[in-house]
Amino acid sequence: MNQPTEAFLTGQSASNAAPNAVTSPTAAGRPLPHESARLHVAGEAHYIDDLPELAGTLHCALGLSPVAHGRLLGIDVAALKAESGIAAVITAADIPGTNDCGAIVHDDPILAQGTVHYLGQPVFAVLSADRETARRVAARAASFLQIEPLPAVLTPEAAHAAGSYVVPPMRLQRGNAADAVAQAPHRTSRTLKLGGQEQFYLEGQISYAIPREGRGMHVHCSTQHPSEMQHVVAHALGVHAHDVLIECRRMGGGFGGKESQSAVFACVAAVAARRLGRPVKLRLDRDDDFLITGRRHCFVHEWTVGHDDEGRVLGAQVEMVSRAGFSADLSAPVMARALCHFDNAYWLPHVDVQGFCARTNTQSNTAFRGFGGPQGAFAIEYILDDIARALGRDALDVRLANLYGTTQHNTTPYGQVVEDNVLHPLIDQLVSESAYRARREAATAFNQNSPVLKKGLALTPLKFGISFNVVHLNQAGALVHVYTDGSILVNHGGTEMGQGLNTKVAQMVAHTLGVKPERVRVTATDTSKVVNTSATAASTGSDLNGKAAADAAQQIRTRLAQHLSERHGLPADAVRFADDQVHVGELALAFEDVVMGAYMARVQLWSDGFYATPKLHWNRETMTGRPFYYFAYGAAVSEVLVDTLTGEWKLLQADVLHDVGQSINPALDIGQVEGAFIQGMGWLTSEELYWHPQSGKLMTHAPSTYKIPTASDLPEAFNVKLFANRNVEDSIHRSKAVGEPPLLLPLSVFFAIRDAVSAVGSHRVSPPLRAPATPEAILDAVDAVKAAL
Repeated sequence: MNQPTEAFLTGQSASNAAPNAVTSPTAAGRPLPHESARLHVAGEAHYIDDLPELAGTLHCALGLSPVAHGRLLGIDVAALKAESGIAAVITAADIPGTNDCGAIVHDDPILAQGTVHYLGQPVFAVLSADRETARRVAARAASFLQIEPLPAVLTPEAAHAAGSYVVPPMRLQRGNAADAVAQAPHRTSRTLKLGGQEQFYLEGQISYAIPREGRGMHVHCSTQHPSEMQHVVAHALGVHAHDVLIECRRMGGGFGGKESQSAVFACVAAVAARRLGRPVKLRLDRDDDFLITGRRHCFVHEWTVGHDDEGRVLGAQVEMVSRAGFSADLSAPVMARALCHFDNAYWLPHVDVQGFCARTNTQSNTAFRGFGGPQGAFAIEYILDDIARALGRDALDVRLANLYGTTQHNTTPYGQVVEDNVLHPLIDQLVSESAYRARREAATAFNQNSPVLKKGLALTPLKFGISFNVVHLNQAGALVHVYTDGSILVNHGGTEMGQGLNTKVAQMVAHTLGVKPERVRVTATDTSKVVNTSATAASTGSDLNGKAAADAAQQIRTRLAQHLSERHGLPADAVRFADDQVHVGELALAFEDVVMGAYMARVQLWSDGFYATPKLHWNRETMTGRPFYYFAYGAAVSEVLVDTLTGEWKLLQADVLHDVGQSINPALDIGQVEGAFIQGMGWLTSEELYWHPQSGKLMTHAPSTYKIPTASDLPEAFNVKLFANRNVEDSIHRSKAVGEPPLLLPLSVFFAIRDAVSAVGSHRVSPPLRAPATPEAILDAVDAVKAAL
């Protein structure tokens, strides 16, 4: 795995620096370690379950519905209370406020009431001084529940056939797709299933609720959205938002699974703590976490596409059906992003894409890294792969023929102009550096002499829009305090889930004030400090919170410069902040001395900062506007070896070139790209979800039945490089988001596997390979190719 050198990083940062920016070695752009790295290694990084438990703490466990759909006729509360060691039982009737924690639509009860909607839905909670006692009793939930079964809808296809959706269908159109398809020289059609994905965060869902004086409630919650948790807990308790404090120092991963779905656990813990007047901790086991929470939406794609002799798409009619689950959750914006990312990197003149969020009696699916974007982009990549097979062309050449232009053919189907397109030079560089053309010839030669083992090669690009697709969420606040010893404390509304957000924010504050990053400390996210925050999601964490923190630091810097200007009789622009010092003309002053002097002169040494992303507008009825501030780009080449007798495969080499703009921290960014690649590879190859077709139980609900990638799945040659670029928009440090976009890079792995399977038929047949491409799926595709010959 390639890491950029310090010389390269320093040179890149200096050459692309904005006017008057700090260009010393202390500035942003350096590959500094994660701010909690030493704490992680030493075991001193505290997560919620590491916090000392207060006297009187009770442990909570949830009793889950044993059926997928039914009328809840009764709960034997008396029998539950009679169980040895049980201190209390909580049901929906005990919630003093609103029994709802829906993120957008109010259709998601905290505890089931009247009806159960999926197998695994929380129905009651039991509390005990001993966690194992609570777990054992809750595990026998079926013994205490009286439920009349009702018919269950368990697949998105069945729900779609019945016209059952959690939100109204949506449609994205440009031109006349039906006519374009009808008049095209060639047409291709397919129905394709694309599986979902479990977030599999290392730290499971957990909340620790502590009653405070008055009606106060302090909840330590592993969540990506503290403000939303504040609101749902306040509603559940029937109190005001100012009565609830949500705190999150760090999470052991989130990936979207803790954006909205941490709510039920925070609410149950808070309701129990309020009722009993004692601290309550609710920490899920992995099996219960899988059974209760949602994940990446499964999709069913159906399309008819028209194209010309060069493989250019002339018209596309597409239907996307997602498995929403029993409630709306975030399915609507996920589908909207899927529709808006169907184009991926390609100019599509005539498009008609419809989205249906199917209501099923399964867990409500939710946010997951990419938020619908990967599902949308997967469809067009499959389409282009089919077109290449039909024409007997290299799939890369078909992709290149459809790429967005820079001066024409550069408007998306939803009307946003692609103003910063670097796809052509980025792909050209990757093709050259990865030796794609030579490796294609080598793979062809290998396959001609290898009847069982087949090599496959694929290059796929990406274009990913950055911003929440709900405009008002694109805002953030921060506080920066400078103490008289020159140390700096920062608090912002983002949450740290291992991605390095706090590290980048600290770097940008240090960069703005011209000091060493060691001076800066970032504290836990806390709704009593920075209020009305947006979720740390949509890859906007650094963009929003970095800008807000830099704004606060800039205000302090301006005050200090003005103070020194007046004191030394020089213009303010003669004051420079760099190298951990403040330079006033020819005089170099220690930063802490300047700060102490300013304090003595009664200069304000703290400030609040705010940022709202400009230029955004979106009409969700017409699905037109500018939903994204900018686009991130990337491309990957993957080479695989497939055993066509067993379905086993191996990733031999991956070459990645990804655009993060002017990187704030290249080490963190490369780590994010690497992680996203492997996580996305797992989604598309091994992480298969399976619900029992009769009971509706999620059968893949533990590490023993659900396979995520491990270190052994990494290729021996894993070449990851950042594309030299600088954001054309005024983002923080002219960087670009890196959380979600690179998850599309491993589409190249899937299509490399498909290329290898296609070699079984000398590329005369398009393999009907479904995703995830498990060994069973690969063998099914191999058999289909052989049968079609």
